[in-house]
Amino acid sequence: MRKEDCSAVDSSHLPYNRRYFLSTLALGATAFAVRGAFAGELLRTPPQAEGPFYPDKLPLDTDNDLIVVNEALTPAVGEITYLSGRILDAHGGPVRNALVEIWQVDKNGSYLHSKSDNYAKRDTNFQGFGRFLTGSTGEYLFRTIKPVPYPGRTPHIHFAIKLKGRDKFTTQCYVKGEPLNETDGILKRLPVSKEKDSLMISFAPMKGSRVGELAARFDIVLGFTPEA
Repeated sequence: MRKEDCSAVDSSHLPYNRRYFLSTLALGATAFAVRGAFAGELLRTPPQAEGPFYPDKLPLDTDNDLIVVNEALTPAVGEITYLSGRILDAHGGPVRNALVEIWQVDKNGSYLHSKSDNYAKRDTNFQGFGRFLTGSTGEYLFRTIKPVPYPGRTPHIHFAIKLKGRDKFTTQCYVKGEPLNETDGILKRLPVSKEKDSLMISFAPMKGSRVGELAARFDIVLGFTPEA
């Protein structure tokens, strides 16, 4: 069956560890959706540059599973990671119908862009770009790889959030504890420590995984308040 872009995932056919992760994600989304309605204003996620390597030609497959391209049998090389989070407004309320896009380098340090370094050695089994449309809880989910460095940059994943009637918001998330974070030129532009900290996420072993998969979570707080 061909993969499709979607915000809901049928987990009935998945291995135990993937079903566990998705069910935990759903429960967590409900709890946070209720809590957000009573929260004070949150620290807004700082914007980060889009960079020069947003795909210059989008792949035919743009769903939320970057490990497998269409019906290919060979997965991408890298540490498989389930990357999830919430898109929230300034008071912690979930933002629905937000189109979340991510893009990153493959295991060889190459983007899905014809001008990217090492493009000739790109892992063609890595999708490199994905999309997810949030539902009522504001949750998103991607299956990707743990980011790796490339010349001049610390490991990171690019995000773009697109909402009807609002300007596109772009940012990046980083690997918590990565030594290269200290010398990264983009991160150095953020003078406030708590803003930097909000972009750092842990990549931890996923409970129940028998093949060493990782789980990471990155919540994005947009700079607007709910409409009356």
